[in-house]
Amino acid sequence: MSFFIKMSFSWLEYWLVKHPTIHNFSWIKGQTLGSSLHFLCFTILFYLLFIFTLSCIISLPSIPKYILKPISAVHSMFLMLLSFIMALGCILSAFSHAPHLQWIICIPRHTQPTGPIFFWTYIFYLSKILEFVDTLLIILSKSIKRLTFLHVYHHSTAVVMCYISLQTSETMFSVVLITNASVHVLMYTYYLSCALGVYPKWKKLVTNCQIIQFLSSFFALGPMLYYHFRLDSGCSGAWGWSFNMVFYTSLLILFLDFHKKNYGASSNTIYGFNNNVNPSKAFKM
Repeated sequence: MSFFIKMSFSWLEYWLVKHPTIHNFSWIKGQTLGSSLHFLCFTILFYLLFIFTLSCIISLPSIPKYILKPISAVHSMFLMLLSFIMALGCILSAFSHAPHLQWIICIPRHTQPTGPIFFWTYIFYLSKILEFVDTLLIILSKSIKRLTFLHVYHHSTAVVMCYISLQTSETMFSVVLITNASVHVLMYTYYLSCALGVYPKWKKLVTNCQIIQFLSSFFALGPMLYYHFRLDSGCSGAWGWSFNMVFYTSLLILFLDFHKKNYGASSNTIYGFNNNVNPSKAFKM
């Protein structure tokens, strides 16, 4: 049994950490796909223009549910599996590639974004662009009420957050990646179940986990700030984690407001669902 566990771990470590593509990864501005500032600006502007055009100007024809649901199921399953792989890959990379625990908490300044941890940060960055499909599915399903400011703001700004993290070799972003990807495993499992016609009674749990994720980031900031001001060199990515704190503060406020409106005492909820809302129209981030 122990031999099997060791073999499994070695297999995972190779494919998620030591594979040449992962181990030799290097983020080079202007060379790595998606690394230019022009790419970032174009992607965000295209996303916002796309939303405005399809929701306000052009009315797309209705797509039958028997076509839309399988597409949503495949999309949710892919992102659920990808989120799990990203979280696992980043955990293994942090423990096997980082020279010591302090390096995870405080990456030295002038550290180049290379190696397994930054490879998974890069995949995480690309996955945030792929999540734009969430918005397309909302528009195609004619559920415009779900196309909230919170949804659009979260999806567009998360891409900027990941880009800044890679550009600045941001300290502690591996923690952000692991917690966010883990929550997304739960979230896309929920969406997959809904797409398959099975509506779980733990939608509230997904929102609670997202709020806990934001709160945990503030607690993680403490040890990093301690090392940042204690060490002469400081920690890498000051612009990155400063942006993250502002972004996460705004998300926390918006999610708490969403939680109050959907799960408050007056919303008549059971097991995290609002009984007055069709679970197939559950909020999607």
